[in-house]
Amino acid sequence: MSAGDRLDRLTVPGLDVGGAVRALRDVFASAGREGAAQEARLLVGHVLGLDLTGLTIGAKRGVAPQAAERLATAARRRLAGEPVQRIVGTAGFYGRDFVLSTETLVPRPDTETLVEAVLAAFSEGDSFVFADLGVGSGAILVTLLAERAGAVGVATDLSGEALATARANAVANGVADRAHFVRTSYASALAPGGFDAIVSNPPYIASAEIDTLDEEVRRHDPRLALDGGGDGLDAYRAIAPQAAAALKPGGLLALEIGWSQASEVAAVVAANGFERVGVKADLAGRDRVITARRGPQR
Repeated sequence: MSAGDRLDRLTVPGLDVGGAVRALRDVFASAGREGAAQEARLLVGHVLGLDLTGLTIGAKRGVAPQAAERLATAARRRLAGEPVQRIVGTAGFYGRDFVLSTETLVPRPDTETLVEAVLAAFSEGDSFVFADLGVGSGAILVTLLAERAGAVGVATDLSGEALATARANAVANGVADRAHFVRTSYASALAPGGFDAIVSNPPYIASAEIDTLDEEVRRHDPRLALDGGGDGLDAYRAIAPQAAAALKPGGLLALEIGWSQASEVAAVVAANGFERVGVKADLAGRDRVITARRGPQR
């Protein structure tokens, strides 16, 4: 049975919520999608306005024909390679939901390693000021502010749409009163010597490699947030001297990296006066984060 034939099951009279979930699960499974059952629940819940509890207790609730057609449209978008997070408009990160826009990346679990590195450096009672360079959806910014009540964060991005999205997510998560937003390139407009930490998940894919990425990334993530230049290191070369100027002596620099870039990024950081350069691995055991401390002299 083809995916189209399976989608026709959504137009069968008497379709209920449970049947819709099963139909979409079968469609995605037949197309080889990993996590077919989870994606089916997400899309049905999104279209029908139901959370996971609602999907369970409302499994016998009927699905109107108009809603069934919206489900079929969402399924076709997914089958065409659009990430499910783009279709529903939100993504989960560190236990919170974040609204997305066309100018923001879908937050990924690997980036939680970056958040953990910063949280480990500051206790719950600490007061500190940090900057998130290239804020995107605000997942890093908002998470750090939510997890550390004494923190104040400054978000920078070249994209006005990304800044607006990050601001909306800060408001939705109740941390907007401790967040500030600046449209600029990385740390170029930040006050010198004013920050306890600078964090960034910058673009780090070599330009020539972008067309080889998974379809979900290359077709749907903003190129500005992916393209790291000829060798993938352009952003780090820009950030390192700017961060050295903006950080207080001993201030923390934490950068997400591509899994094969640790030695190169560490060298860039060290060349700009940073000390105690370290590498942290993600849950898959791959190098994911560079941490360093600004030296006493500039």
